[in-house]
Amino acid sequence: MSLAVLAVDDSRTMRDLIRAALTPAGFAVRTAEDGAAALDHLADPRPDVVLTDLNMPRLDGFGLIAELRRREALRGLPILVLTTESAPALKDCARRAGATGWIVKPFEPGQLVAALRRVAC
Repeated sequence: MSLAVLAVDDSRTMRDLIRAALTPAGFAVRTAEDGAAALDHLADPRPDVVLTDLNMPRLDGFGLIAELRRREALRGLPILVLTTESAPALKDCARRAGATGWIVKPFEPGQLVAALRRVAC
């Protein structure tokens, strides 16, 4: 079974690294450059999990998480934060907004794959 991941990051390099880590593991990866663009990628097909950075233009990760949790059909969608930030206060804020988990960049591909499989199943 192929899991569909929506990877949201304003860095093209990071989006490419995520795709390179997940595609060989059997994930179907779509990308968006920020939270606003991600909202356009939520249907047809709906992702199994969202992987988002926090610091992005237009709509940041916190705003994206809050918007996804406001939508009835997406409230149970797993959301992992992938960021360089590691402050406990930011983690707590993301958890309160509705994030499922947190991964600090740079990531180890195997750990990212395992984390996505764990939350999406």
